[in-house]
Amino acid sequence: MAWIYILIASVFEISWAVGLKYSHGFTKLEPTIFTVITMILSYLFLSMGVKTLPIGTAYAVWTGIGAAGTALYGILFFNEPKELIRIFFIFLIVVGIIGLKITYKTTS
Repeated sequence: MAWIYILIASVFEISWAVGLKYSHGFTKLEPTIFTVITMILSYLFLSMGVKTLPIGTAYAVWTGIGAAGTALYGILFFNEPKELIRIFFIFLIVVGIIGLKITYKTTS
């Protein structure tokens, strides 16, 4: 169940990171409220996941999913650069996340 909490926390992390863009530096009320709520939920689910997972592994997976997901969202919805090298490095983040998950699973 801890990995599910980390996954949910990661989705909320992507949500609040994207919410920052829409809030325009916390100057727009509705996106700001959305951003703050999703920040709280992200940290709440992260805290639930780290009750049983090592903090280093859980945090790295949480931030990795958040970083890769936010970068992909930017490419898809904010017309951010789509260079192959950029996609490759996002892929490397995903490979690192999978490696951490596999390593944890095999050593516990």
